[in-house]
Amino acid sequence: MQLLRSELASRGEEALPHLESLAAMDDEKVSLIAREILDEISCRQGDDDFQLFCQFFPEDGCLEMACWTLAAALIPGLDLAPFQFKIRQWGRQFLLMSSGAISSRERVKLLTQYVSETLGFRGNTDHYYNERNSLLPCVIETRMGIPITLTAIYLFIAHRAGMRVTGINLPGHFIARHGEVFFDPFHRGRILTQADCEQILRCQQIEPQPEHFAPATSRQILQRMLVNLLYAYDLKHDRAHQAKIKRWLHALRREEG
Repeated sequence: MQLLRSELASRGEEALPHLESLAAMDDEKVSLIAREILDEISCRQGDDDFQLFCQFFPEDGCLEMACWTLAAALIPGLDLAPFQFKIRQWGRQFLLMSSGAISSRERVKLLTQYVSETLGFRGNTDHYYNERNSLLPCVIETRMGIPITLTAIYLFIAHRAGMRVTGINLPGHFIARHGEVFFDPFHRGRILTQADCEQILRCQQIEPQPEHFAPATSRQILQRMLVNLLYAYDLKHDRAHQAKIKRWLHALRREEG
């Protein structure tokens, strides 16, 4: 049985029709093994697909697509459609409520009120280093995340309302910006002054520089998401997932060598 299992798993997509037939059998043991092999093949395909995605992901690539593809690679079989629908729906709702806003500050206040109060998104202070905080569908499901994924939620909703929000890749604490207004999605969209941002850096003994406040590119954001995941898996001593993330980071950093 183990030999057959190894043979079917090694054949990948070629074995899918046969495995799907076995998975539908009444024999519970055979069906279970077939489903396990299907999951194994799906996981391997997701791993390869995302590595290829990283290899060709441009500096200004679609960050939202990157988040969905990453989630699909780490949660095989997950139906992304309901989560994608929610983002579209929230974007339409925010467009309706923000259409009369004039200033950047007013738009930011409306956005943070909608995302943090109406939708209930907030920072996960109790389980900050849980890997689920780095996966967009999990963040949507729990309404909790870390600074970078919460910022992504704000970005994607604002984008659908024609509002340009950018991520600011501050060392130690990712934040967002619209126009000249900085705000902190992790702390329910709290508006930050330039002095507040500089203090975040000085707390880490970093002297503020202009480049700290430049908009992060999509590739920089994806890279930071993967680094966060790598750290989360390191804390769990999950060597298999660590190896995956390292391969993806290597592919994403292809131009840096």
